[in-house]
Amino acid sequence: MIRRPDTTLLGFVKKIIESPHPSEPEKAQIAIESTNGLHEEIRIENTVRDESGGEVSLTPGALVRITVKVKPPDAITKH
Repeated sequence: MIRRPDTTLLGFVKKIIESPHPSEPEKAQIAIESTNGLHEEIRIENTVRDESGGEVSLTPGALVRITVKVKPPDAITKH
């Protein structure tokens, strides 16, 4: 079995962005600390699943762990 390359980053929920329209979900803006000490930000839908599979929402200030996984062959070996 081939293991997917991945990396995990730590961040925190900076703010919740309300939906502009009822058919669109609200977003969580997450600040991720980069190696140079700056914060990068990403936005995701504010619907995640807990360990039991139930839907939960993130709240401002929540600490989060972001995992990025890459499907081979979309990753290359560094030399």
